[in-house]
Amino acid sequence: MGLSALYNNTMNPRDAAKQIFSSPFAAMLKNFQPLGTYFVQNRWPLSVGLLSLLLVDFLLLLIPLVIKKAIDLLVTQPPETGPLLLQQGMIIVSIALMIALFRYVWRRLILGHSRKVEQGLRNRMYGHLQTLPISFFQKMKTGDLMARAINDINGVRMASGMGLVALIDGTVLGIAAIGFMMSIDLKLTLICLIPAPVVIILTKILTRRMSTGFEAVQRTFSDLTERVREAFAGIRVVKAHNRETWEYTKIKEQGERYVAENMNLAKTLALFFPMMTLFTNAGLAIVILLGGRYAILGNITPGDFVAFISYLNLLTWPMMAMGWVTNLIQRGSASMRRINHILEEVPDIRDPAPLQDFAGGAIPEGTILKPVMGEIEIKDLSLKYPGQAGYALKGIHLKINASETVALVGRVGSGKTTLLQTLPRVLDVQENTVFLDRRDIRQIPLKTLRGKIGFVSQEVFLFSDTIRNNVIFGRRGIDDQDLEKALRAAGILEEIQDLEKGLDTMLGERGITLSGGQRQRLTIARAIVQPLPILILDDALSMVDTRTEEEILNQILNLRHNKTNLIVSHRVSTISRADRIVVLDRGELVEEGSHDSLIALGGVYAALYEEQRLVEELELED
Repeated sequence: MGLSALYNNTMNPRDAAKQIFSSPFAAMLKNFQPLGTYFVQNRWPLSVGLLSLLLVDFLLLLIPLVIKKAIDLLVTQPPETGPLLLQQGMIIVSIALMIALFRYVWRRLILGHSRKVEQGLRNRMYGHLQTLPISFFQKMKTGDLMARAINDINGVRMASGMGLVALIDGTVLGIAAIGFMMSIDLKLTLICLIPAPVVIILTKILTRRMSTGFEAVQRTFSDLTERVREAFAGIRVVKAHNRETWEYTKIKEQGERYVAENMNLAKTLALFFPMMTLFTNAGLAIVILLGGRYAILGNITPGDFVAFISYLNLLTWPMMAMGWVTNLIQRGSASMRRINHILEEVPDIRDPAPLQDFAGGAIPEGTILKPVMGEIEIKDLSLKYPGQAGYALKGIHLKINASETVALVGRVGSGKTTLLQTLPRVLDVQENTVFLDRRDIRQIPLKTLRGKIGFVSQEVFLFSDTIRNNVIFGRRGIDDQDLEKALRAAGILEEIQDLEKGLDTMLGERGITLSGGQRQRLTIARAIVQPLPILILDDALSMVDTRTEEEILNQILNLRHNKTNLIVSHRVSTISRADRIVVLDRGELVEEGSHDSLIALGGVYAALYEEQRLVEELELED
């Protein structure tokens, strides 16, 4: 009957409306507000599904009436009941067939709707994450994000699918069943519902405890996911240092904390559902005791008595459904609250409004901007990292002409990477401090700005995909000739051609099947496969030897002789190839000029140059 054969959670049916509109339940439902757009988008399939669900409930409510008539026929017309009972049996079979049909429809449409909610929410969350700054990912664990994108969204899917079904089905079927019971005998119905106030009070208490428990479980699951992710990502380091037992112990302890939180939640659930069963079955005992007496005394017919019990049995599912829907919506609400924390994060770095072209005029979104020449100018740029007292950059003034190659030099922590990351606004800057072609970069759409800059960072990252796809990186209009040209300039074409599948060779996780130098050169090819106006190489050849770096850099600069190039390196051969050298020290620009002029100056650059020259001589001797 209904969904009662599938789920065994309980709650008094008359509590449904009261529980839904009580303040704790209303607070839970508020967390689901961001899902409203998906309900609007799927309104027609959802409406048909809900209509089919209501038709199933209506048909279920007809069956006790058919049984009542059959029982009364047996009592009043025994000799003539054969054909009439057959007729009632055929009616029940017909109703059952219609129930099966409409149940298929609502399961297909409503559960299909929940999958669309899952898809839309996951896409929305991932799309929003793409807009958030690097600082957000530095404070948020990857495992936590994975847990929210998988486990939490699954909880929301269950709430928007079966939770919605149980809520509506239980409420409608419960209220309707009570109405039919009242039509048979009002007094008997009211006596059956005596346990309802107790159920409502206990439900309020336990649902609060469940909400806290679900939140703790999800949080612990996030920590466990992050711990496992780190263990697998760092498995080579773990093995190299013989720390398998230590790593296993950490995973085991985190797993035990997760189980402990689940057990605390299970205690609440274990108390909740038996309590509901106890109070609801008390009503059945009352019906058998009093209803049977009424039937014997002739206050109600035997058919009424059997129909009353049938409606009470139908009422069992709404009682269970309300307990189950409380469980689902509590879990989904806790999950949705965690997802909302992500969706409510405001990107620190945003596009200007309205979009403007390089001439300063407003343009419609999607319009192609005029070509970028590559002139960069920095005026009095100062920058602090959050939580740090000192400046990462302080009072930087620098102008880089279009088609100029500039090397940035300085000791570790001098601000080179920080300065380069301000150009594509990976790190944001104040207005009127960084300009591209005499235009404040804060007034340039991020997609346009970053689409004009090729950036190779110190951190090498390749995807578990083919070499071809890692270099193309989803961009269109790049053919094999362009690929080979970029790979040749990056000094890795011959090595790729020697592979069995060439460009179509699959790489392992993070490109682990390649050496460090090969991975670096592939990321360089990715950056230069398109002739972008600006190229930034942030110590991008640190994993290759000095001679290889010099050869690769010569090829890149020959390929990009009419483009702007910014290079960070610690090697003399690389630095000396630049048109101009900029020296940073403790976040300040301290020296600027050609290689010879800086050597003659005898300052910071001269000291760095001498150190690196000795290192390179030792490398060449080796």
